[in-house]
Amino acid sequence: MQPIWYRSLDKDNRRSFWTVFCGFSVDSLDIQLYAFVLPVLLTFWGLSHSEAGLLGAATLVSSALGGWIAGILADRYGRLKVLKLTILWFAISTCLCGLAADFHQLLIARILQGLGFGGELAVGAVFIAEAAAAQFRGRMVGMAQSGWAVGWGLAAIISAMTLTLLPTEFGWRVTFIVGVLPAIVIFIYRLRLNESKAFIRSSGKPSWRAILSGPYLKSTILGSLLAAGMHSGYWAIATWWPAMLESEHGLSTLESRLYLAVLVIGSFFGYVAGSWLGDKVGRKATLIAFALAGIGVVLPYSGLALFSTALLLISFPLGFVATGMFGVISSVLTEIFPTELRASGLGFCYNFGRGLAGLAPAAVGAMADNLGITAAIVAYVICAYGLVMLVALFLPETKGLELKSLSEP
Repeated sequence: MQPIWYRSLDKDNRRSFWTVFCGFSVDSLDIQLYAFVLPVLLTFWGLSHSEAGLLGAATLVSSALGGWIAGILADRYGRLKVLKLTILWFAISTCLCGLAADFHQLLIARILQGLGFGGELAVGAVFIAEAAAAQFRGRMVGMAQSGWAVGWGLAAIISAMTLTLLPTEFGWRVTFIVGVLPAIVIFIYRLRLNESKAFIRSSGKPSWRAILSGPYLKSTILGSLLAAGMHSGYWAIATWWPAMLESEHGLSTLESRLYLAVLVIGSFFGYVAGSWLGDKVGRKATLIAFALAGIGVVLPYSGLALFSTALLLISFPLGFVATGMFGVISSVLTEIFPTELRASGLGFCYNFGRGLAGLAPAAVGAMADNLGITAAIVAYVICAYGLVMLVALFLPETKGLELKSLSEP
């Protein structure tokens, strides 16, 4: 049985939903592959924790620039034109990761990958939010973003197969290259889509600088800090969790994938729950609840030597809380800016936050050299989710808000 928000969509908007869902899935698939090949690179290339953290940080930092630029272009030239570009860019740069011959080449490829990564999510979220009815926007945007969990799961499956069945020096390269194929399929599908009606109706094309002054400056600051806290907590977990399971708990590649599978399943339900709660109880309450729950879930890791069964069981709620707030943030960021500045505002806030969160993999890596990976992850996550709760208190409640252009009162 189809959910009510999906039944409310016409044929064009259903196509829009699926292209964004699949785009987010490929976004996640390609970007998460690094975390799964990281244990191999740590041994095969002899990377230090700091170098590994830099490779993780590079993509997130460059994604800030990519999302910012893509948002500006989407407000000026249209959402769909930019989405066609971002998926192709992302496919090519992911392939380059698999062809890298050394650390420096992989670093450059990861930077290029981040540019497309940031643009795909920023513009995709706006594209789907503008297709949704106000009362269903949180659920529709959140469900589209749940594609991230699907891609995360596919990354775990693909990497487990390639790294187990193929020689080490060849398997990690194939892992990246395989991720290119679905992006090409999505590009072809997007050739059949229509531009956002909200963009077509918009009254003008003001400079993106408007988000940094006047009535929108406060929204930009709060949105950027919110994104920074959410991304910092998430990427500290997502980047280092596989390495932690294998290096500190002695799990094999296949065993760690089982634990990651439980984490990913939890993350999918987190998206669903977050998007549903955002529409039912409000954006602010949902953000605070998930951030508080996130701190509560990671705290046991700081002082307990968890046995394998407990570690497995706690993986589900960890994944659930790590992504639950992401089912809300894109709705918030689309609702605090008018149509003419919506992609620029969301692109800047979401990706400025993600770029700042690029410090998380590097910081956890540096801390891990002294504290160990587990303690480093826990400390960073607590600080990040504390920031989310603080910022949420100052945000306006935007539940049920109708999207407007500058010409509308």
